[in-house]
Amino acid sequence: MQEDFLHYIWKHKAFDSSLLKSTKDEQISISNLGQHNHNAGPDFFNAQLHIANQLWAGNVEIHIKSSDWYVHNHETDKAYDNVILHVVWEHDTEIFRKDNSEIPTLELKHYVDKSLLHKYQKLMQSKSWINCESDFNDIDDFLLHNWLERLYIERLEAKSKTIQHLLKSSNNDWEAVLFKMLLKNFGLKINSDPFLSLANSFDFSIIRKLRNDVLNLEALFFGQSGLLGENIIEDIYFLDLKQRYGFLKRKFDLDNNGVLPLQFFRLRPPNFPTIRLSQFANLYNSEPNLFSKVMNLNTKEEFYKFFDKGVTQFWMTHYTFAKTSKPFKKGITKSFIDLLIINTLIPLKFSYAKAQGKSIDDIVFQLIKDIKMENNSIVSKFLNLKPIEKNALNSQALLQLKHQYCDKNKCLQCAIGNNFIVKNK
Repeated sequence: MQEDFLHYIWKHKAFDSSLLKSTKDEQISISNLGQHNHNAGPDFFNAQLHIANQLWAGNVEIHIKSSDWYVHNHETDKAYDNVILHVVWEHDTEIFRKDNSEIPTLELKHYVDKSLLHKYQKLMQSKSWINCESDFNDIDDFLLHNWLERLYIERLEAKSKTIQHLLKSSNNDWEAVLFKMLLKNFGLKINSDPFLSLANSFDFSIIRKLRNDVLNLEALFFGQSGLLGENIIEDIYFLDLKQRYGFLKRKFDLDNNGVLPLQFFRLRPPNFPTIRLSQFANLYNSEPNLFSKVMNLNTKEEFYKFFDKGVTQFWMTHYTFAKTSKPFKKGITKSFIDLLIINTLIPLKFSYAKAQGKSIDDIVFQLIKDIKMENNSIVSKFLNLKPIEKNALNSQALLQLKHQYCDKNKCLQCAIGNNFIVKNK
C-alpha cells in the first residue's frame, strides 16, 4: 500500500461515500473533496465536509496509518492546524492538532471495493518490463492516442525548462541557445556532452565575428576540441588550421580545459566528430541569422532543404586528419536532420512561441507526425505489445511514458494505468 493510492482513491472518490463514519462513529458527508496539493503541506486544500451534521471547511491529510501523523511531526507544524479530516487506511491511534484538539479520522479500508485494491496490487507488484504489460494490447486506441499527445507536450515542456536555463546563462540570446543545442545534438548520443562542453567553452559573440570564414570556424572548433594539439600530418590544411587557432586563442583568450574528450570509438565514419564539426562550421558559415530562419520553417521538406550542407573540401577525402579516404560529399542526411528537428528545432520553436505568448501546437503536431518513428529498444518493445502509428510524436511520447511513468511506478498518474484500475473496479 502506498499513499499515492490513497490520494488516488480520495481524489477520484473511488470509494462508497454514502454512509461514511469517522472512527468515533460520527457521520461524514462530502461536499467538496478539496484541491490536490503536490507541494509541502496537507494533501488536499479547501475541502468541505459535514461531520456530525456540522459543516467544516479546511484541509484533508492522508496517511497509511494514523500514527504517521506523529512520524511526520505534523502535531508541531502550523501548516496542519487547519486539517479537518485525517484519512487513513488503518487507524491505530488518535491524533491531535498543535492545540491538542482531536482531528476526526476516516478509516478508508472499510469503504473501498476489494476488486479495486486487488487490481492496484496486481499492477504495482508486476515484475514485467512495464507494470501493465499483459494488458497493454487491450488499451482503447482513442485513450492511447490522446495520452500519447499529452505525453509529447509534457516532453516538450520538460525540454523547455532546459532551454530556459540556457537562455538565462546566455543573457536571453536565442541565437546563442540555438548554437549550443544544435552543436550538442550534432554530437549525437556519444559526443553530445563533449560538443556541449565545446559550445560552452567560448562566448557566442566569437561565432558572430568568425562566421564569414569557414576555416576560422573549423580552426575554432577543432582547436577547442583538442584535435590540433599535435603535428599529426604535414598537410597545408592542418597547418593552416593550427596557425589560425593559435591566433584565435591569443586574440580571444580561449581556454579549452573544460572541453570533454571527443569519442571516435564505435562510431560509423560519417558520424565521426571531425565530420560533424566540419558540417556544423559549413552551416554557420553559409546561414547568417540562423535562428530567425529556422523559426520560419514549418515543414519537413523545408528543413531538409535548409540543412542540406556538406563538409569543406579537405573532409571530402578524409574522416580523420591522418588518413585519406575515397572522395565523398558527406552531406547531412535526412535521417540526421530528423533527429535535429525532434531534439532541437521543434523544442526551440515551441519554447520561442510560448515566450511570445503564441500557440503553435498544430504546426508542431503536423511536423512531428511527418517524421519517421525513432528506432530504439524502448519503442520496439512497446510496438511488440501493441500496434502504434509509426511517427516521431509517438516514439517521443513512448520514451516519456517509459522514463517518467513506467520506470517510476507512476501508474496512478498515467492515463493507461488509471484506466486499467477504473475499468476493473
